[in-house]
Amino acid sequence: MTSSSNRPSVVPQQDLESFQDHLNKSTRILALLGAGLSASSGLPTFRGAGGLWRTHDATQLATPGAFSADPGLVWQFYSYRRHMALKAKPNPAHYALAELAKKKETFLTLSQNVDGLSPRANHPEESLKLLHGSLFDVKCSDFFCNYLEKNNYTDPIVPALAIPTSEEDPTTTSALASRELDIADENVPIPELSYKHLPKCPKCKRGLLRPGVVWFGEMLPEKVLDDIEEWIQKENKIDLIMVIGTSAKVYPAAGFVDRARAKGARVAIINMDKNDVPASGLDKRDWFFQGDAARILPEILSNVIGELKETPDAAADADNAVTEASS
Repeated sequence: MTSSSNRPSVVPQQDLESFQDHLNKSTRILALLGAGLSASSGLPTFRGAGGLWRTHDATQLATPGAFSADPGLVWQFYSYRRHMALKAKPNPAHYALAELAKKKETFLTLSQNVDGLSPRANHPEESLKLLHGSLFDVKCSDFFCNYLEKNNYTDPIVPALAIPTSEEDPTTTSALASRELDIADENVPIPELSYKHLPKCPKCKRGLLRPGVVWFGEMLPEKVLDDIEEWIQKENKIDLIMVIGTSAKVYPAAGFVDRARAKGARVAIINMDKNDVPASGLDKRDWFFQGDAARILPEILSNVIGELKETPDAAADADNAVTEASS
């Protein structure tokens, strides 16, 4: 990541000045994050009925029923997502939000993302609430077992889930000649995996481990919701809510915008799509910054966080874990 000091402004000057003036005076700030935040990191998204992985509607794989029916297929989907997320790097927007959290003690970030990029940008854990869990948490699927392991960056989590490779040139044995195959492509064969191939719970020895994400049909994590509720109710006034890379048209995300606005918050939208506004719409006191969050956030937050300097990738520890697991 490099400094943005030499880049041209991507935000209209009048909007930048009014936003930064309000940000300076703001203490209680919320941010609501969606998949658009990670777009600049190159992550594929699987949203809506048209989001396919191989021939499967990705939303149909993200259910307890799908895991019960074919845990091997579901784990291949999530192992692919874990692998892609580990290959991605946090972008300047992730780092900008992490810096704001360090500068403003009463700033709370609500993330709908499961990709682990905000934690890897060193976003303070106490000010980051993961509404949908994380790809890098794993827990036991057995009803009677409460095993949970956080921040498991081992890739693959078990050998059977390794991404297959192909030799580019069969006449050489060089490691450089192999390349990963894209198992999101239905034409790339993948094995059928059974119980014996998949990660087992080390605690109960019975259940399969499953990704620590919130699947369709499951409740959002109670502790996370309780923490958010306590923060919202703590004082009457909320100064600002930033809605970044998400339309916030679906509840509970839309509800957070409504509640913040009811407590006095002005709304700032950062999104590529000009039609992606919250369900309650925008009023004349709000801002809409259209474009790439990775360029916009470092600029509009610069009066508080300063210029983002060259930052070492906070995923180094995760990368080391991947190397160790593969050796």
